[in-house]
Amino acid sequence: MTTSPPAKSRKPYRDIVVIGASAGGTAALMALVQALPADFPAPIFVVLHVAADSPSIVPQLLSSVSALPVRHPQNEETVEPGVIYVAPADHHILLEADRVLVTRGPKENRFRPSIDALFRSAAYTYGPRVIGVVLTGYLDDGTSGLWSVQRMGGRAIVQDPQDAEQPSMPTNALEFVAADYVVPLAQLGALLGRLTQERAPAKTRLPAAELDLLKIELTIAKQGGGFELGIIDKGRPTPLTCPDCHGALTQLIEGKLIRYRCHTGHAYTVSALLSEVTQSVESMLYQSMRGLEETKMLLQNLGRHFADDLQEAVAQLFFRKADETGQQARIVHDSILKHEALSGDLQFERKKLG
Repeated sequence: MTTSPPAKSRKPYRDIVVIGASAGGTAALMALVQALPADFPAPIFVVLHVAADSPSIVPQLLSSVSALPVRHPQNEETVEPGVIYVAPADHHILLEADRVLVTRGPKENRFRPSIDALFRSAAYTYGPRVIGVVLTGYLDDGTSGLWSVQRMGGRAIVQDPQDAEQPSMPTNALEFVAADYVVPLAQLGALLGRLTQERAPAKTRLPAAELDLLKIELTIAKQGGGFELGIIDKGRPTPLTCPDCHGALTQLIEGKLIRYRCHTGHAYTVSALLSEVTQSVESMLYQSMRGLEETKMLLQNLGRHFADDLQEAVAQLFFRKADETGQQARIVHDSILKHEALSGDLQFERKKLG
């Protein structure tokens, strides 16, 4: 890249910035880019969760307040310093050599684009030159990727959860990553400016198995095909199935972080998997409640028919069965209300226990 000094004896700078955000991210990103100078020396890669079926207008919004050019990258576009690249809707962006790739690999944590996929690709490609930033958002996309950034020698920055519109993503990142910096949004632009002036240290030497897993996951993000790539053999097989495709899930461990990936390529953290399973079970419970309520209506209708026909004993039988079915529906309804809070309750209790 043009940002790297040509002399081999000189260390490169920390000249790759990757940023992930979700709920509340548009306002946060606008505030950040507004603080960056026109001569900012590094390219910036942004994943913001947006609806898959709507065109992203994030580049236009950021351009309205940014001194730097902002755009969706083209696949295999050569990376340029001082440009902000925003992931298009329903596409991952990945870094490979001096190119940015735009792909439709499997979703991670139910998202495409995935913050984790971008962060891992940057960490694998550029190692200690990377500065990873996790901003406001729900759940924990970005935690695994930020762990990889730091593991490969890069800097890890997390928005102060108390400063974030939605603190879940920063809070989860801080639970599993010992961030180098935890800052409010107002201080982030100046911090990035200082860090991009630092020389990057030598590449971190990691076990071959860890690097191999990282490479496989990057390949999955590009093209899928986890089974052919041997992802099943890189972790511990589980009896769980993928909520998306129902493929077998393999458990992967990164430090204290537990993740799951199916043989087709979909990936989940514990929080994302629990949320997805909770929604699936909730849907089935609602279907059960609907069936019970329809049964109750049918029994009541039949009861009224026999009552009008002066068959009182038969009518009372149907009315009694309707009441029993209604009680069953109320039990299912109560179960739904308890189940809806399951994911959040478990996360809260786990954090209280430390």
